[in-house]
Amino acid sequence: MLTQKRVLVTGGAGFLGSHLCERLLASGAEVLCLDNYYCSTRSNVHHLLWHNRFELIRHDVCFPIYLEVDEIYNLACPASPVHYQRDPVQTMKTSVSGAINMLGLAKRTHAKILQTSTSEVYGDPAVHPQSEDYWGNVNPHGLRSCYDEGKRAAESLFMDYHRQHGIRIKIARLFNTYGPRMHPEDGRVVSNFIMQALRNRPITLYGDGSQTRSFCFVHDMIDALLLLMDSPDEVTGPINLGNPGEFTILELAESVVRLCGSKSEIVRKPLPPDDPARRRPDITKAGKILGWSPCVKLEQGLESTIAYFEKVIRRGAVAEETD
Repeated sequence: MLTQKRVLVTGGAGFLGSHLCERLLASGAEVLCLDNYYCSTRSNVHHLLWHNRFELIRHDVCFPIYLEVDEIYNLACPASPVHYQRDPVQTMKTSVSGAINMLGLAKRTHAKILQTSTSEVYGDPAVHPQSEDYWGNVNPHGLRSCYDEGKRAAESLFMDYHRQHGIRIKIARLFNTYGPRMHPEDGRVVSNFIMQALRNRPITLYGDGSQTRSFCFVHDMIDALLLLMDSPDEVTGPINLGNPGEFTILELAESVVRLCGSKSEIVRKPLPPDDPARRRPDITKAGKILGWSPCVKLEQGLESTIAYFEKVIRRGAVAEETD
C-alpha cells in the first residue's frame, strides 16, 4: 500500500541521501531529490531516474525553494574534512542558510522536518561515551569549526523554530557512517584506507593510531533515520545515531589491509589540529525511544564497502584506457 507522502531529501544525490531516496521510494513515497553536486554525483541516483515517483532537482539550499511537501530530510552539507574545509564559508552558509530555508519551507507547508546533525557537535569530547546531554568541547575558531559550529547553529535554529512556530522537528546526531557510494576521494578514514589498500599504496595513519571512532553501516543508519522521522511529534531529539562499537584507527587500518589482501604498509603522519581523541555514541536514547540498534558488524560492512570500491577502481581503469 502506498503511503502517498511527498518527501524532500536535500543532499539526496550524496552518499547517505541516495540510500535514503531508495528506501523512501520502496516505502511508496514520492521523492524529490535536491542537490547542487558540490560533493555528490548524479550517478548515485542514476538508477532511480526512471522511477515515476522520483524527481531530481539541481538546487543549492542556500537559496529558497518553493515546493509542496509532507516531510523534509535536510542532509545537505559537505560532511568530510576535505570537502568542508575546501570552502569553509560556503560550508557554514549551507548549514545555517540551508537550515533557515528548509525550516521556512516546513513552516509554509506544515511539513515535518529532520535535520542530520553530527557527532562533531561534541568536538574533542571530555566525556566518554557521548550522550545527548553533553554540550561538547568545540574550538570555535579552528579548521573544523565551519562544520562543527555550523551544525551546532543549525540545531539551535531547529529548536527555536519548534518553540516559536510549532514546527515539527527531528534532530539526529550521526556518528561516522560508511558504506557503498562514499566518495572515493572524500578524505574520510574508511574511504581513504580502502582506496589506498586496493591500490597497494601506503596507508596514511595520522598520529599513533590510538584515537578511536565508532563506525555505522549505511543501511543501519537509514533504518534509524526513518524510525526517527516516524516517531511521535513530541520526540524532537537530538538523538545519537551510530554504532557503539569502538575501534582504534590503527585497528581499522589493519582490518582494511587484511580484508583487501593488500601489500600496503602503514605510514604515520602528524595528527591534524582538533582531531578528537575518542568518539563513541551513547545510543541509550535511540534504543528506548526508537527501538533501534545497529545490526551490521564492522567487518561485514567493510567487505561490502570494499566490493563497491573495487568496482569504482575497475571503472576508472577502463576510463583511463579509453582516454
